[in-house]
Amino acid sequence: MQQAAAPPDDVSEASYEADFVLWSERQARLLREGRLGELDIVHLVEEVEGVGNSYRDEIESRLAVLLAHLLKWKYQPGSRTRSWEATLLEQRRRIARVIRRAPSLRAYPQEVFADSYLSGRLDAAKETGMDFTLFPPDPPFSLAEALDLDFFPVEPDREARR
Repeated sequence: MQQAAAPPDDVSEASYEADFVLWSERQARLLREGRLGELDIVHLVEEVEGVGNSYRDEIESRLAVLLAHLLKWKYQPGSRTRSWEATLLEQRRRIARVIRRAPSLRAYPQEVFADSYLSGRLDAAKETGMDFTLFPPDPPFSLAEALDLDFFPVEPDREARR
């Protein structure tokens, strides 16, 4: 059985565009060895920034899914499923996990709440077949409620009886 060849040191052979995994392994090795002058700084900066952006993107995406399911829960009570409940809990846990890993993003969900609500509203309309305008333009729950593991909105007619 042949052994795999060691990764080449030549940047052109392990270029960023040609083989990202090989490129990233080489960059890590160069960093560990202190060979800073050989690093692909331009692409390294892009990738480091990309890591931070991926955390933001994950929060925004998960928040939109969460808000869509909260709207479906509230406005289609007869269609509630255990799957919807599981999705609500999963999105909340995953958002909390991202924030635990990157505490500097603690305020980020509030920053994107309005945009995420609009996305969630659009998704809820598409998934339910309900008219978009039947979902309120302003969120019927706060961010704190949306992220609360124990919060499940009540349907509009029950709200009026309170």
